Amino acid sequence: MKIVADQAVPFLKGVFEPYAEVVYKEGKEINADDVRDADALITRTRTICNASLLRGSSVKIIASATIGTDHVDIPWCVRHGILVRNAPGCNAGGVVQYVFSALYGTASRKAISLSGKTIGIIGVGNVGRRIEQMALQLGFRVMKCDPPRAAAEGPFGFYSLEELLPKVDIVTLHVPLDSTTKNMANTNFFKLMKPGAFFINAARGEVVNEAALKKAIPKLGPVIIDTWNNEPDIDKELLEMVDIATPHIAGYSYQGKQNGTAAVVRAVAHYFGIQELYEFFPATEMPENEAVKIDTRGKNQGEITSLLQYNYPIFTDDFMFRLNPSGFEKIRAEYNYRREIYID
Repeated sequence: MKIVADQAVPFLKGVFEPYAEVVYKEGKEINADDVRDADALITRTRTICNASLLRGSSVKIIASATIGTDHVDIPWCVRHGILVRNAPGCNAGGVVQYVFSALYGTASRKAISLSGKTIGIIGVGNVGRRIEQMALQLGFRVMKCDPPRAAAEGPFGFYSLEELLPKVDIVTLHVPLDSTTKNMANTNFFKLMKPGAFFINAARGEVVNEAALKKAIPKLGPVIIDTWNNEPDIDKELLEMVDIATPHIAGYSYQGKQNGTAAVVRAVAHYFGIQELYEFFPATEMPENEAVKIDTRGKNQGEITSLLQYNYPIFTDDFMFRLNPSGFEKIRAEYNYRREIYID
């Protein structure tokens, strides 16, 4: 058996070697020749899995250590008998930590009180649910927009964009990228937003029309961007305009990477009947990487900010990215995964 894997998937080296030939390559460099005689492909978002890559190959399963699958042509794979598996929710804890560290950090820098503020969560899946839970624990009001969930569960508790955007003080995006969400945050979207509202995108870059965002920034409050159009060749002008800029690392927690790799290893193991790996989970090599519980009871905004920044000093990531925005991929590949936080 042959497996081709993105070399940046952590904790993977050595796992499949007793059972298969494993070829590791940089994700964006994986090509049709590499996968022609491969049985499995383990990816991240940088490997575009479409007909150009897969036609004529022996690939039977694609396992992506990511929450999204927009880099995979799923209809083509279905038609050609290729199973696609991903890792939904694997990085939810890391994204929650990112959002609240960014929110409290920028509020502190700009002397904005978060007391009584309302968070608008657009996309309430694995990540959005966790955002909602922590927001409520921290005393925020919450409004939610998720048309697929509203259609499946009934409209109670969900709002349309037109209802939500004028009323919330913080907008945070957690939608997948598809035909219904591409360029969702457009000129009309920003026109509906409350003046001075926070805007956070830690979903997918192409969910946002960046030209429209740049025009809207003078009206908005703090703008926090982790995902960009045309990664890694991002809009440097937009980078200079936002309050926090990071290179698509919101979900880069130690626990998130463990979860993502566990999901792909288990998927491939079950497909090929490698029973020893059915329950695989990467070991936590150092206790200091374990998730840490924080206690926010009775604490004021400044104290909560200090707790969040101590566990994840987000402005360091912002600073390092601004020093070398052309190093987008290198920063991601060499990122020192942070441990997650949670509120009991």
